[in-house]
Amino acid sequence: MDADVSRPRVVVGVDGSPSSYAALRWAVHYAGLLGGVVETVTVWELPGLYGWSAPAVDMDVDAEEARDRMRGELTEVLGGDAFDTVQMHLVHGNAPDVLLRASEGAAALVVGSRGRGGFARALLGSVSQHLSHHATCPVVIVRAETI
Repeated sequence: MDADVSRPRVVVGVDGSPSSYAALRWAVHYAGLLGGVVETVTVWELPGLYGWSAPAVDMDVDAEEARDRMRGELTEVLGGDAFDTVQMHLVHGNAPDVLLRASEGAAALVVGSRGRGGFARALLGSVSQHLSHHATCPVVIVRAETI
């Protein structure tokens, strides 16, 4: 990720879930209080790529189409003016690993309490729980209902 050492960085994981959108809004507000910058990180990986089974999907992903879709979603969540204040990153890899690397040296790592997968009654998603145990910066976990 881009490192601007003159301003604090707030890294936020965005996966399209309601709690990740709440985390994004929280991160923008917090970065405003710090005089910092927000780096949104969306991670994509192909199902089965890290497990024992072969991927059941086409390996070709149109990165530009994914970035356009991501821009549209972030603009919808934040509005046009606020969207201009965030740096957007679309990264291929394993979500916890990518977010941990992206958050190195950050003022905070912000994620939603549950992403797109998992069990509906789980209090924390597997990614947010992993990050809370392994991140080298403060981790803020936001529930969709709080914003």
